[in-house]
Amino acid sequence: MSIITLTSDFGSLDYRVSAVKGRILSLNPEVSIIDITHDIQAYNLIQTSYIVRNAYRYFPKGTIHILSVDSFFHKSRKNILYKADGSYFLAADNGLLSLIFFDIKPEAIYEVTLNNRFDDVVNFTSADVFVPAAVHLANGGLPEVIGRKIKSAKQLLFPKPVYNESEGMIIGEVMYIDNFGNIISNISKDFFETVAKGFENFTIKFRNLSLSRIFSSHTEVVSDWERETEFHGQSAAIFNDSHLLELTIYKGSKKNGAKTLFGLNVGENIYIEFS
Repeated sequence: MSIITLTSDFGSLDYRVSAVKGRILSLNPEVSIIDITHDIQAYNLIQTSYIVRNAYRYFPKGTIHILSVDSFFHKSRKNILYKADGSYFLAADNGLLSLIFFDIKPEAIYEVTLNNRFDDVVNFTSADVFVPAAVHLANGGLPEVIGRKIKSAKQLLFPKPVYNESEGMIIGEVMYIDNFGNIISNISKDFFETVAKGFENFTIKFRNLSLSRIFSSHTEVVSDWERETEFHGQSAAIFNDSHLLELTIYKGSKKNGAKTLFGLNVGENIYIEFS
């Protein structure tokens, strides 16, 4: 059975998500439709890239992913198809796919040409363009039938941390805040370990707070704190399952998690000082 996933900034109140699903099933009632999320902040490509990059790897090769974020129709903007890492990704040519695959070269890029005739009217890109293209692929069709190969698509730069050698400091930023209020930075474990080789100690600084230890996982945090009488609500830094530095509160939530207690927002800086 073919799988089509849906990711959007449509939310759950409006008709759009159900319209996309209805359109898919009207073309192929045998397709399996999986929602990744429809709670992306409007037009937020960084948030989308983090979620999709971490989700798509768990799906079988050949899955078709429809990414309806900042996807409303513009006559001057292409709609594109990436064939990457063994699967297909449909999105507007807004730079989103370059953020998801900043370190992976796509096998092929296509401009979707299904609705490029002068008499075609696109009212709703996801239903009028993405869905027919996705169902065509789900039916075993070739991408060349629905699009023409192009050499490149719009590129956006994924925000990267920097190392200030004169001050012995990594400067990163908050790139995502999850449903538990955990703060995910753009500082990768590999980058941290490369810089840390020449130093004995480090301090993570943000706002007026600091931490001097990084756990390898949430499990390690719990195992360490279980030796203490009180660890509910304790703060910690970990490298999460995406190998990114994360600030967390044990058993935190949106109301009392790291986002609330630390007061950090997306785009704010996180510093790691070495000594």
